[in-house]
Amino acid sequence: MKIYLGSDHAGFAIKEFVKQLLENRKIEVIDKGAFSYESVDYPDFAHKVAKHVANDEGLGILICGSGNGICMTANKHKKIRAALCWNAEMASLAKAHNNANILCMPGKYVTTLMAEEIVDAFLNTIFEGGRHQNRINKIDNE
Repeated sequence: MKIYLGSDHAGFAIKEFVKQLLENRKIEVIDKGAFSYESVDYPDFAHKVAKHVANDEGLGILICGSGNGICMTANKHKKIRAALCWNAEMASLAKAHNNANILCMPGKYVTTLMAEEIVDAFLNTIFEGGRHQNRINKIDNE
């Protein structure tokens, strides 16, 4: 499994925590930045991660202050189903029903414990397919 990580400055601390968590579990992590608390623009990192995920190179995890901006940016890319998740249940549903391929989290509003639970739910849930696949097929249909 390969995970592409990205954040802005507001999501940096949680991104670094998630990076260490995944590396400790022997999951391949490609960190696309940010690399400090210095103020940066979240779209730059959302685009970097989304391009790799859209090419089926792995899954993505994106974090900004609220999670909204980075999620909106990622969803501009075809084949991306980025989901903003504040808890483990939302992450599980996003994967099971929407086959989310990028997890977005609000760095200012989740603790490291919450982030771990959310990441675990996202990575350990299997897409259910069936009626959900029919709905996903309609997403990029315009």
